[in-house]
This record gives sequence, C-alpha cells and structure tokens, in this order.
Amino acid sequence: MVPRERTTALMRLNLAVLLSLALAGPTLATERGKVTNLPIPRFVSLKAEKGNVRRGPSLSHRIDWVFRRRNMPLEVTAEYGHWRRVQDRDGQGGWMHYSLLSGARHVIVEDDLTPLHAKPSTKAAVKAYAETGVVARLGACAPDWCKISANGFHGWVSKDQIWGVRPDELRK
Repeated sequence: MVPRERTTALMRLNLAVLLSLALAGPTLATERGKVTNLPIPRFVSLKAEKGNVRRGPSLSHRIDWVFRRRNMPLEVTAEYGHWRRVQDRDGQGGWMHYSLLSGARHVIVEDDLTPLHAKPSTKAAVKAYAETGVVARLGACAPDWCKISANGFHGWVSKDQIWGVRPDELRK
C-alpha cells in the first residue's frame, strides 16, 4: 500500500498539472529546433523550381524525391545541421538542404472551386474561385479564415480548405 501522505501529494500534483493545462488554453505544444530555435513542426515553402529530397541529412544519401513546384508549402519536422526533414501535404518527403527552403508562407488549395470571399465570412461576396492544387501566398489569418492571393486574385478562404497553416494559427 502507498502511504496516505504520498497519495495526497500525488493527487495535488496531478490537479496542479491539469489546472495549468486548462488555464493555458487550446495551444499546440511545439518543440524548438536545435539548430534554428524555430518551432518544430513549422511550415516553409520550396524556394527553388526543384529540390532534391534525400533519405538522410547529407549529400551522400540517396535522392528519394524531387519536388518540382516553386513555392510549394512544406512542413519541417526535424533539423540536423544545414538539413531539414520536410513533408508535403500527402506526408511524402525526406531531408532537404535549408538553402532550398524559404520562410515565405504559401498554402495549397484542397477543395475544388474554393470561393475567395471579400471578407472572412461565408456571407461576404465571392471575388473568385480557386481550383484544387493552386499554390497561393498566405496573408493574414483569423481564427477560422485566411487571406490568400494567387495569379492576381485575392480573398479570404476557410482554413479547412487549404493546407499549409495550423488550425489555431493567427497571422497579421
């Protein structure tokens, strides 16, 4: 049997942890990269027209993929020296040299004929429609909406219709 004092202390500790989690709100716990001290995971985009994706973090590792779409959003899941482990919206990826990546944020439209609204509301006027797979520049993000621009068109889209932004992410 566990002594009563120890049980009471454990219960108080558990209660304190639960209370601190509840007060913290619905935040996504992220770690920090050991190289850049930036959040892991995070979104970046492909800077070049094409980028080799390797099995490991060095030039001696085999190339598994070649991403061929400039500004394609990628998610960084790890860091090692000058290398970043990335994946695309389908979960495919590997290690890329950091010089091929940009911090400029882009997203991919997930749903066909996604309406771009004048304001962050389904009742706002539709300015244009975006097809599935369109890569767009990411602008401001409200709790449920983000402003995007592509090919001279811009507007607000629901976050659940794009890939490359966290559900709880806010941007100005």
